[in-house]
Amino acid sequence: SSTKGPGGEHMFQLSTMRFATVSEFRGRVMVGIREYYDAGGELKPGKKGISLTLEQWTSLKEQMDEIDEAVKELS
Repeated sequence: SSTKGPGGEHMFQLSTMRFATVSEFRGRVMVGIREYYDAGGELKPGKKGISLTLEQWTSLKEQMDEIDEAVKELS
């Protein structure tokens, strides 16, 4: 389930300090995966991460079965 981040973005926790986010930037919806850090009790986005446009997100989702197969091969 998602929570609202400090900037109003939807945050989905992946691990202790890593989140997937859905936010708006300059009028465009972006999907991000980013590490966060604790700044005095408030979560702040770190430098490590990536933001995908909706087009890139759609492309990633369309290739998910192939990505899963590649992960299985290497696991």
